[in-house]
Amino acid sequence: MFAYKNTAEFVNAADAAGKKISELVLADQAAQMGESEEKLYRQMENSFDVMCAAVKTGMDKNQRSTSGLTGGEGYKMKVYSESSGGLSGQFMTRVMSRALSVAGCNASMGRIVATPTAGSCGIMPGCLVSLYEDKGFSKRDIVMSLFTAGAFGMVIAAKACIAGAQGGCQAECGSASGMAAAALVELQGGTAAQCADACAFALANQMGLVCDPVAGLVEIPCIKRNVSGVSIAFSSADMALAGLVSEIPLDECIDAMKEVGDALPASLRETAMGGLASTPTGKKLKEQVFGKSK
Repeated sequence: MFAYKNTAEFVNAADAAGKKISELVLADQAAQMGESEEKLYRQMENSFDVMCAAVKTGMDKNQRSTSGLTGGEGYKMKVYSESSGGLSGQFMTRVMSRALSVAGCNASMGRIVATPTAGSCGIMPGCLVSLYEDKGFSKRDIVMSLFTAGAFGMVIAAKACIAGAQGGCQAECGSASGMAAAALVELQGGTAAQCADACAFALANQMGLVCDPVAGLVEIPCIKRNVSGVSIAFSSADMALAGLVSEIPLDECIDAMKEVGDALPASLRETAMGGLASTPTGKKLKEQVFGKSK
């Protein structure tokens, strides 16, 4: 059984067995939990169905957050994608649209899957729902890739953290990007080692990202950081699939992420006391929502 204290244990085991990480992790989780593999698969399939539904909910033209600060970003990006394809191309702008939609669904009190957190909830769906709906990947393969993503997420949570209040946004969007990148590599037929490299690239490229929500709400800049997250996930997966190797092993990247997170001041860990939250406009937006403080 895997302890999920480091990624090397299941990455090496998968490469040695010539199997996908997801196959080993599903069997391992079934054994540890005393459940059937089919039952755990169905539970994960339900989570993917919720992701698909969240995309549709957040894509509503009239979607607005409870605070009124955000809304409609997913719809606007969808229109942009359909009209010109954008500089990034139609597929990637549709990925961005889905990421924005799920994050918007969260901000408007809709149902989402925390993957691994609510603040980063658009990254995994943005990537995987897009492969399912636009690229024709089978639902089973998509759902199985979530077990791979989950395995990496479990190690990150154990060795470092996934909460912005503990380690900054690198712990939320960074972790989500790394998890998604690993899933993308597996879906493209990459090796377990390449999954790890992709995750390492994503973590390294968001190392030190602070958590500075305006007015303390998971909206600004959180929603748009989900777009950066999906972009990094895809580029990290492509680098790994091209044969690029992370010079710093993934487990060491996770350790470094924890060290950086621990070094961040409290003002940059979800307290809304620093970064964008403390700018003049950030303070005005807070007053707009909560009124002037006495």
